[in-house]
Amino acid sequence: MPDSNQGSWSETLSGRERVRHVVELLDEPTPVQEIADRADVSRTTADDELQRLASDDWVTETTVDGMKAYDLNPVRMLFDEVTTLIDEHTRDELERQLTDLTAEQEDLADEYDVDSLSDFRDQLADAELSAEELRERRNVIATWEAINTELRLVKHALQLYGDVVELSSPRTDTPSSFA
Repeated sequence: MPDSNQGSWSETLSGRERVRHVVELLDEPTPVQEIADRADVSRTTADDELQRLASDDWVTETTVDGMKAYDLNPVRMLFDEVTTLIDEHTRDELERQLTDLTAEQEDLADEYDVDSLSDFRDQLADAELSAEELRERRNVIATWEAINTELRLVKHALQLYGDVVELSSPRTDTPSSFA
């Protein structure tokens, strides 16, 4: 959090809330002290909250350079993203997204005359390209990877759609299909 906002940050959020906010922004395993510094809390406060988050499966404990560190739990993140897709979209909308994403991927494959991202990367290594062409292709790789990620998420959401909707609905006298 920038220093200009530090006062309002400290005044409006508790130390534990600030730790949770910092954790939500992690993109790699981060030592406890660094998380504490970013959250403007003591190491003890950060460590206590991180242990609580670990017991709730929000983060995983690891080590970085011999120091205790934490990272977001990738399994929890996957399920959160999938359930958010299901909560925010109908099955029809997700099916349209799947179609659109597949079309984007096919357009990239056609444009670069390849069958897959792997083929595109092989082509990149084999061709003699200028720096500008290499930058463009690295951007294409990033785009293709993002499409692949979105495709996986949408496919998972479609696979789990019925179960999540059923389990999220108010309880009735109808027994669960998971019995």
